This record gives sequence, structure tokens and C-alpha cells, in this order.
Amino acid sequence: MTLKALLTEDMKTAMRNGDKPRLGVIRLVNAAIKQREVDERIELDETQVLGVLEKMLKQRRDSVTQYENAEREDLAEVERFEIGVIESYLPPPLDEQDLMAMIDVAITETDASSVRDMGKVMAVLKERAAGRADMSVVSRQVKQRLA
Repeated sequence: MTLKALLTEDMKTAMRNGDKPRLGVIRLVNAAIKQREVDERIELDETQVLGVLEKMLKQRRDSVTQYENAEREDLAEVERFEIGVIESYLPPPLDEQDLMAMIDVAITETDASSVRDMGKVMAVLKERAAGRADMSVVSRQVKQRLA
């Protein structure tokens, strides 16, 4: 079952169960996916849907930080709930060893030898680690390996 189909089924289930908070988050996710499809006039594949989910997660994490700094714990809690729902649709995260192995394979495949080749390596990793690793952490690790 594709991620989009799973979201649709979960939305129906949340409606039947009267789970309004979860239903609201799933509708936000579906709306973000649909918006991107309309804007770009394409049908999103699994990797692109994961990209939409990652973007939404990043936005919510930033919001949590801002709400905590403003001492608005009530709003931060809402964002944390949304983060939990969105994360439930992402694949399990890579552990440190798997991530390092994936980076080594990507460096070998792209014949990267210096930081100038980082773009090629990141392009490969972005596709393989989509939704499974924080790309800013991956970027730092690649930079260290190529330095």
C-alpha cells in the first residue's frame, strides 16, 4: 500500500472513530501533498511524499522551539502531537552504523574524493535515506568523510 493510500485509509478510520485531532493532522498532510501535486502538475511518488512529510516535520520542530522560547507550552504540545502523527508515517530511522555504511557506499559509487564532490554524494543519499535520516546530520557526516 502506498503512503498516500495509507493516509487516505487512516483518514477514513479517524473519521469513523471520531478522532478529531488525528484527523486534522492527516488532513493537513493530505492537503500539503495535494498542494504540491497541483503546483507542480505531477503525481508525487513515494520519495516525494516522504519529502513533504520531512518538510512538515521540520516546520513543526521549529515551531516547538519557538513556542518553548515564548513559554507557550500549550501550543508546543499541539505541535508535538502533530510531530508524533507525521512521524508514524515515516520509515524507521537509520541507526548510526547503517548511516555510515550508506555514506561509504555513496562515496565509493560516486568516486568522491573531496568536498567539491559533496553534491553528487548528497544526491545519492537524499534518495536512499529519504525519511530515514536527518539530512543536515547526513550532510555533516559526508563533509567530515570528504575533508
